[in-house]
Amino acid sequence: MTNAAPSARSPSVLFVCLGNICRSPLAEAALRDAAERAGMAMTVDSAGTGNWHVGNPPDPRSRAEALRHGIDIGHYRARQVSRADFTRFDAIIAMDQQNLADLRRIEPAASHARLSLLLDHVTGLEGRDVADPYYGGAEGFAVTWDQVTRAAETIVARFLAS
Repeated sequence: MTNAAPSARSPSVLFVCLGNICRSPLAEAALRDAAERAGMAMTVDSAGTGNWHVGNPPDPRSRAEALRHGIDIGHYRARQVSRADFTRFDAIIAMDQQNLADLRRIEPAASHARLSLLLDHVTGLEGRDVADPYYGGAEGFAVTWDQVTRAAETIVARFLAS
């Protein structure tokens, strides 16, 4: 949810869900935290394929879950994914199959971003969607946090190994 341009030396990752208020901001927070703990410079952002929440902060339940882990995401603001993101980011990672399909549909020919599904980065969870907690209670946000943090740790480890 930041708009920092990636540097030539650090990898850049964009997380995408539908509205950019639940899953993708949590994934952004988890990867930022994992990269910081690893001492790794990385540009991380999130966006939604839809435009319903543009300019809004993350869902209060997402903010509460991140705060439970010592991370304040209250300053994040939802935005919609743009065609320019496909050249700004090294990796664009969707939270579910539908958003991955939507990204493939809008991907420009000049894209250099690698598209993937977030849980494809977690052994044993390949092909699965990140749980969408929007219509449930706080417990769903804890499940989502667990999934995105597991993926974030793997993503950082892979970047460090390359």
